[in-house]
Amino acid sequence: MNMLTELDVEQVTTPFKDKKRHLWLLGLAVPAIAMSGLAGYQFGPKKTKKFFASFGPMFLHGVIPALDKLIGEDTENPPISAIADLEADPYYARIVKLYIPLQYAANLYGTYLASRKGTSLADQVLLGTTIGMVNGIAINTAHELSHKTGKLEQYLSHLALAPSGYNHFRIEHPYGHHRRVATPEDPASSRLGETFWKFLPRTVIGSFKSAIEIEKKRLERKKLPFFCMENELIHGWAMSAIYHSGMLTKFGARSLPFQVTQAAYAITLFESVNYIEHYGLKRQKKANGQYERTLPEHSWNNNNVVTNLFLYQLQRHSDHHANPTRSFQTLRHFEDAPQLPSGYGALILPAFIPSWWSKIMDDRVVEHYKGDLQRINIHPEAKEQILEKYATEQIEAA
Repeated sequence: MNMLTELDVEQVTTPFKDKKRHLWLLGLAVPAIAMSGLAGYQFGPKKTKKFFASFGPMFLHGVIPALDKLIGEDTENPPISAIADLEADPYYARIVKLYIPLQYAANLYGTYLASRKGTSLADQVLLGTTIGMVNGIAINTAHELSHKTGKLEQYLSHLALAPSGYNHFRIEHPYGHHRRVATPEDPASSRLGETFWKFLPRTVIGSFKSAIEIEKKRLERKKLPFFCMENELIHGWAMSAIYHSGMLTKFGARSLPFQVTQAAYAITLFESVNYIEHYGLKRQKKANGQYERTLPEHSWNNNNVVTNLFLYQLQRHSDHHANPTRSFQTLRHFEDAPQLPSGYGALILPAFIPSWWSKIMDDRVVEHYKGDLQRINIHPEAKEQILEKYATEQIEAA
């Protein structure tokens, strides 16, 4: 007879309580923090205007990494017995959905300030980065919603993507990226030796093309042409067009530098996270030529509390790819998953600087595969250099 341990008994007799239940509301603080910066820009002294206009990037690249370092990590997992109840609790879904009206309020406020006659071009760009932070994190909101089966959630996902104009993500991510993740064929999986600035056009263009192909095939199975009323991509693009034409009508051409900046910065931020999440990792091919199924080892993981609270636990990416339909509150930590040295907030700036990123991550990728370079997803343009570097190091170590 199997004997229950004290921990097992406690989990059976004591209902699980999510210690971070109310802390998840911090995800909604991002638009509020941005709007506080906008208010400082509008009402503060003239000499502080640029400081408040760029409040978003300073918060993202400075405050969040500092808080991550101060507060540290949390590796606690919900027990398996509690997952069904956590998934069924509507509280968590409401938090995700509430981000969107706050996002739109911040966008309206930012566009108004940027379009005023006294706002310089430099200030328009800086204000665009602050709202770009809001919309970049909104792509993560769209990410959480895109994995749900309900039409409401899927179109709310498009609504969150409309300001950045990244609506193809709603199609490509769940049906393209999740199928090809951690393979050379995936435009959203970065390769060892591939700089972010090489990855960015590859993932943006490749993901866009992939979304079109996925939707085209879906419609063909229903014997429908690509240009039809059932095309979800067209629905998303229309929502983005309505948003931007409405903003242009309301605030005029002076808002254009702001709108271009916020969309570009939002996309860059989100794709920098994509770059971080699978760097160098590769699923191996089986004897039949097919790739092995996606496991926790095929995504970089991190448990820094603060970033996970702001990003709906996106950093528990290993469980997300192993179990794509799981909601953020039920994602688990795996001890054997590859671990990032810090949270996303601290790694975005290094990702932008190739030498800095390479110093942080390249050896970590090689160590994860125990020096077996054949198992790594290596960027073709860097393959010769990487093979030479690590072959030389292995010879010297021997």
